[in-house]
Amino acid sequence: MWPTLLQLLAVRAGGLLVAGTLAGDLEIHRTTVARYLGLLEAVFLIKSIPAWSGGPAYRAVGTPKLAFVDTGVLGHLLGQSVSRLADPGGAAGTVLENFVLMELARQLTWNAERVTLWHYRNKDKVEVDAVLEAADGRVIGIEVKAASTLQRRDFAGLHHLADRLGERFVAG
Repeated sequence: MWPTLLQLLAVRAGGLLVAGTLAGDLEIHRTTVARYLGLLEAVFLIKSIPAWSGGPAYRAVGTPKLAFVDTGVLGHLLGQSVSRLADPGGAAGTVLENFVLMELARQLTWNAERVTLWHYRNKDKVEVDAVLEAADGRVIGIEVKAASTLQRRDFAGLHHLADRLGERFVAG
């Protein structure tokens, strides 16, 4: 059961963490899955990145995003060696995003300024991988891409957030 749960979590890394969906896939009760997720988070194997909404007018999805505390464990569970990550269809994007999220989470623990790590996704599926919000309301959006070239559409979430927040959006 544990290897199956961990493998299901690994393929969902960087995605929304929905206990009900996992419960259906594992054919066990949702509350059992929720307890398992709590345990895995308590032993620092996974981390849920809470959803940022910025207020009720933003139509944001409130579901947390899943990350693995140790990106090497994630790579192992995905069956990805360093040489396979760059293969077409490899997990480079997932692994890189996970690494960046966890580095941000770690660095925020010793940062002099109180900053909270979130993710953003609205009901229209516009998303930003990481949202850093300072106590005074300033926001930084971070989009992680493993591509060698970037397209304008890669920044759609950041543009959306900047338009919504105005002067509160200080970087992205």
